Amino acid sequence: MWRIRTFFILAVALFACQSVNEKEVEVDTAPSVEHIVYSKRQMRKIIELDDFFQKRYQKKKFNGCVLYADSGRVLYKEAFGYRDFKKKDTLEIDHAFQLASVSKPITAIGILKLYQNNKLSLDDTVQKFIPDFPYADITVRLLLAQRSGLPNYMYFGDKHWPDWDVPISNDDVLELMVRYEPKPYYRPNRRYNYSNTNYAILASIIERVSGTTYSKYMSENIFRPLNMSRSFVYNKCKMSKNDIPRRAIGYDERGRVAEDTYLNGVVGDKGIYSTVEDLYSLDKAITLGGFLPDSLLKIAYLPFHRDLRKNDNYGLGWRLDNSDEKNPIIYHTGWWKGFRSYYIRMPQSKKVLIILSNTARRGTFLKLKHLVKLMQDES
Repeated sequence: MWRIRTFFILAVALFACQSVNEKEVEVDTAPSVEHIVYSKRQMRKIIELDDFFQKRYQKKKFNGCVLYADSGRVLYKEAFGYRDFKKKDTLEIDHAFQLASVSKPITAIGILKLYQNNKLSLDDTVQKFIPDFPYADITVRLLLAQRSGLPNYMYFGDKHWPDWDVPISNDDVLELMVRYEPKPYYRPNRRYNYSNTNYAILASIIERVSGTTYSKYMSENIFRPLNMSRSFVYNKCKMSKNDIPRRAIGYDERGRVAEDTYLNGVVGDKGIYSTVEDLYSLDKAITLGGFLPDSLLKIAYLPFHRDLRKNDNYGLGWRLDNSDEKNPIIYHTGWWKGFRSYYIRMPQSKKVLIILSNTARRGTFLKLKHLVKLMQDES
């Protein structure tokens, strides 16, 4: 139904933008669809977005779902291509995608909710929650900001995990760190270093503080309260991908079904499946709905690294582009085993663009600068 409505809107909008001078244009869409009023600016944005993604889809450079909203109103929402290429099963807007590293800001929100409820301090050390953790002076804040200096578990896991046919868990990662003490890349708080280990440990801290699993905590404290009904945590240690309802199948660079690696037993840095609509529900809650207090969001959005550029920094769970201080870009991207994710926010202008793709072929990567330009209004 959305696609039918979009095509009606685009047809009328194109005519209206060329021939009407009023500030707003009323659009009558399909008979069963509501009466909609769009400004000329909004119509131009709808056309621009559809043109961009339709062209990429027709050239086989995009397969996935897109949602764009402005000031709390969804202007564009569309699905392109297939959920399952072999079966030619059409992709729909409510299919769930592996978010990859877009899971990180959601894990950060889980930690900040514990902080908000006085369950932990951002300056607590990991050893407060995991006493045998072999690295001193690493705080929750340093994990969130990617400043711990810890090595990436994906590399020392490959080296030390004995059987890649058996999934590795967050507890297993901690056990390997205790047993082998892999050498840190840097001393704590010395410099920025993006490491998936940081967010795997944060998921473990969530479990120890909350007394429940990461999956259950995220469901009870984020997904359910925000009506993110299609969102959940995939943990290979506890379930099969066949158990995932309405999932998009990920495809690798050669167009093959992506590997369900043993590393998919680790969560927090990745593992969350969601839809564009559910991520938009999350965005409304944190941008418009006060799910976290503004004072806490300001802390999360502060650039944490003096050694990084203004237009490419990291806060507490978010990548940051503050080149335009009046309209900063707060975002995260993700790539993992056939999936690419883009969650780009402009909180000051209340714009958000969410893109979930289940292909990793050459040419399917979307550049951030092009997506940001899509979100911006004509000067």
